[in-house]
Amino acid sequence: MSPVEILKISSIITIDETLKGDFEMYRILIVEDDETIAKIICGHLETWNYEVQCIQDFKRVEEQFLSFQPHLVLMDILLPFYNGFHWCTQIRKTSNVPIIFLSSASDNMNIVMAMNMGGDDFIEKPFDLNVLTAKIQALLRRTYAFAEQQNQLEHRGVILNLNDATLRYQEEKLDLTKNDFKILQILMENAGKIVRRDQIMERLWASDEFIDDNTLTVNVTRLRKKMESVGIRDYIITKKGIGYLVE
Repeated sequence: MSPVEILKISSIITIDETLKGDFEMYRILIVEDDETIAKIICGHLETWNYEVQCIQDFKRVEEQFLSFQPHLVLMDILLPFYNGFHWCTQIRKTSNVPIIFLSSASDNMNIVMAMNMGGDDFIEKPFDLNVLTAKIQALLRRTYAFAEQQNQLEHRGVILNLNDATLRYQEEKLDLTKNDFKILQILMENAGKIVRRDQIMERLWASDEFIDDNTLTVNVTRLRKKMESVGIRDYIITKKGIGYLVE
């Protein structure tokens, strides 16, 4: 089967062109020994604003992977020197980057092997380039966009970044103290519910900070003032004698 036959380009499947800008920062490594196929895939993905590299030295796949630091790998199975299963295993020793196998060796045994060795998807040759692009976009979205969402809390337009203890609201950004961060975190985790004062103090004690009832009041008051300075008002509600909530 010729490389042109391997890559069927269909006009039936179309992909929303507006998605191109969403993926321009992603790097893709192609591990394919057929130069014609590799160039066709590379050219197609570059039109979607991906940064693409093709392996040239198939004895040093792992070395180029570590140098390029791709967000996703396209891996053939039948390669010179070592097969795709070997390189997938090597990559998995240091990285959880998504790996999509591309191969005409699509019997059930190879598909099972690809998944067991750490692959995330398997596309049988010949394939449609639009289908390949759609699968790449879906896998990148699940891997990276979802992970980013998991590192933040959002409620009523207020975004709490769990990685760097910052708060963002519209165009404003606030750096939070350790206590500010922990108070806001437990309240946002329980948005719409009252969080008792003793629950908040326990969260603060877990970080080796001794907080009594009066100190908690002072901390909440200070946090409110900080939030008001960037336009966030009436965000933390006091439930007298019980605790606080964000509505």
